[in-house]
Amino acid sequence: MTDVPDTPATPEARVDPRYSDPRAGAPPWREVERLIAEAELFWISTVRPDGRPHVTPLPAVWSSGALHFCTGPEERKARNLAENPHVVLTTGVNTWAEGYDVVVEGRAERVADDARLRELAALWEEKYGDFWRFEVREGHFHHGPGRAVVFSVAPRTIFGFGKGEPFSQTRWRFA
Repeated sequence: MTDVPDTPATPEARVDPRYSDPRAGAPPWREVERLIAEAELFWISTVRPDGRPHVTPLPAVWSSGALHFCTGPEERKARNLAENPHVVLTTGVNTWAEGYDVVVEGRAERVADDARLRELAALWEEKYGDFWRFEVREGHFHHGPGRAVVFSVAPRTIFGFGKGEPFSQTRWRFA
């Protein structure tokens, strides 16, 4: 999947000189957006009601300038988001000196419109294959006997970490 949907506005990039090689520059936003769109796995970080963190891997799709993920309504991450919708999703590579890592910070908003859910279900199947085929009804994804709620995270801030020569840290802020 190399076709990246348009983001509503291109965010301003700022390379942090404290954590970046002086030769480092911000990668083009379209390249970072492509990395997010093509990433197969994200790690989601939420906060339990008692303040302890909760982190788990999951697939996600990028559409209309936001990351989308789904989860069972009784799963820990869904229960956490009911109390505190602030979330971080990360993706990248498991190496020190090569690749690019991306951290997306935002607020998880429930998607319950069946027409929008059908669009997202088609994106999930296009990206991940038949295993991730969802039926949509009554504001949920349905897969076998289970149902899932879908969340959208429009980024407030995205951090990018270039690994290797030159190392870099870039921040994109969204309105």
